[in-house]
Formats: sequence, structure tokens, C-alpha cells
Amino acid sequence: MQKSLLAQLREITTVVSDTGDIQAIEKFTPQDATTNPSLITAAAQMPNYQQIVDDVLLGAKKDAGKDAKNADVTKLAFERLAVAFGTKILAIIKGRVSTEVDARLSFDTEKTLSTARSIIEQYDKAGISKERVLIKIASTWPGIKAAEVLEKEGIHCNLTLLFGIHQAIACADAGVTLVSPFVGRILDWYKKDTGKDYQGADDPGVQSVTKIYNYFKKFGYKTQVMGASFRNIGEIKELAGCDLLTISPNLLAELDSTFENLPRKLDPANAKSLNIEKLTIDEATFEKMHEQDRMAHDKLSEGIKGFSDALVNLEKLLADRLVALGASEKKELAYK
Repeated sequence: MQKSLLAQLREITTVVSDTGDIQAIEKFTPQDATTNPSLITAAAQMPNYQQIVDDVLLGAKKDAGKDAKNADVTKLAFERLAVAFGTKILAIIKGRVSTEVDARLSFDTEKTLSTARSIIEQYDKAGISKERVLIKIASTWPGIKAAEVLEKEGIHCNLTLLFGIHQAIACADAGVTLVSPFVGRILDWYKKDTGKDYQGADDPGVQSVTKIYNYFKKFGYKTQVMGASFRNIGEIKELAGCDLLTISPNLLAELDSTFENLPRKLDPANAKSLNIEKLTIDEATFEKMHEQDRMAHDKLSEGIKGFSDALVNLEKLLADRLVALGASEKKELAYK
């Protein structure tokens, strides 16, 4: 009997769920899970997860003290919410969860370091080993330098918003655990820039991940490649064999209901035989290549802004919910 595409994919690639929706994770039981500010913000607005949000807010209010201002309570809750979702997710999956550092710190190495350490400390208080957590950091030069320090401390990192080979090589040279090249966002840029549509192996996002994967395997880097941000299952099929792929619930469902042969496209043995030039990426080279790569330059800036905007929305959502909880408490006291 023919296996589904999802079942075949799992035999050669670690399947990761790209969502903050805990019920979707329970349905597809991925090995790992990733979240980002947009996904956490979306999940926090779902009625199913209102209790998680309320518990975090009430815990922050208690810890902040009775004289704390709402703004202080909201800030504390904001710092804890992603870890709260991550903790719930880790109760379901066997592997790791990726939790993102505030995108507004993407160009601040020291603040990225302190925030990452705080995230790990929060997980530790929840009884979760740092081995089960990947700290997500944007692939800016300051972000990569922060990840290099964290990896030496035994804190594993997932470098995100990655669009160019210069970003990938700098991450691998820094010894990061995982990189997440954004397939679909690369495709979006090229479609808009050229007015063309791309299918299969011609998809520039697919080509980017393939290039990064082959480079890492050719030169024996331990850094793993996790394709992310997919627009269709055609992109996923072209990257079968990649170390990991993080996939949204709707595309996981499509893979699970599609029955056809899935040939392996990426293979470390094949990569070893390729003629690839070894590059040295220092800060000056990184910045020069980044400026010359219009797509990577545009999409990194856009991605950081998008995640930052999502965090502003999340802060407002928490502030509004805190006011609502306060009003509810006053009502309860009035009835007593």
C-alpha cells in the first residue's frame, strides 16, 4: 500500500510543526516544533488558549507585587508567554521547541544574549532541560555573534530570517545548531521582482536551501538545515532529504492526504561530490554580500519589521486582557 507523502518524508527528514496551535501539534505529532512572534500572537487570540494567556498574566501580576503598574505586569507577562506556549508544546512532542528572542533586539548582541539566557532560565524553572530548547535569533551579524557565544555556553540556537548564502556560512562558521532558510519568502520576492511564477526545482527558495544544504554537507559542517516558510507542497517535495523541514498544519494535512512516490532530492553523499568553492565570511564580507543581495537585504529587513510589529500587537493584546481581568476581579469582589 502506498504511504502518504508525510509518512515517506518522515523516513528521510525530521518533520517540524510550524505553529503555536497546540491542538494542531497534537494532531500531527511532529518531532520538533517552531514558533515565532506572529504565530504566538495568533495563538494567544484563540479562545482555546485564553487560559494560558490568563495564567501567565495572573502569575506576572502576583510576582510583580500589588503596587506594580499594569505596564510592568504586561512586560513581565510578555517575556513569559512564549515560554508558556513552549512548555505546553514540549509536553506533547518528543524533541525540541524553538523560542524566539525579541526581534527588536536583532542588532544588539548583548541584549540578545541576556534575553536568550533569561528564556533558558525560565524553561529551567519549569523543569525543562536546555537540550530541548532552541533559541531563535535573526541572522544579522550581531545576532550570529550572539549565537556563537550562546553555543559555547551550551545553549543551542536556531538562526532564522535567513535568505542568503553569506548568512548561512557565517552561522555555520559560528557553530550554530540550526539554520532556517525561508523558502516561501524568497519565492515571494522573486515573483514580485520578476513577475514570473516558479515551479518545482526552478523555485528560487528551493534553490537557496539546496545550495546551503550542499555547502554544509560538502565541507562537513555540523550545523543542520531546516527549510521553513513553505507556500505549497511542491517546495517540500523538492527538499525531501533536508535535515529538517518546518511545515504549517495546513500543508502537513495536505502531505498526509496525498499518496504518491516521494524521491529523495537532497543527499549528503551527493553533496560531497559537488565542486563548490569554500568562502571565508568575516564581518566586512558579510555586510558587502548582504548589500549586494537585494532579496536577502529586503527580506531580512521586512522580516524583522514583521516580527517586531507582531510583538507590539501582542503587548497590546496582553495589556487589554490584563484590564479585562482586573475588571472581572472587581466584579467578583463586589458580589462577595
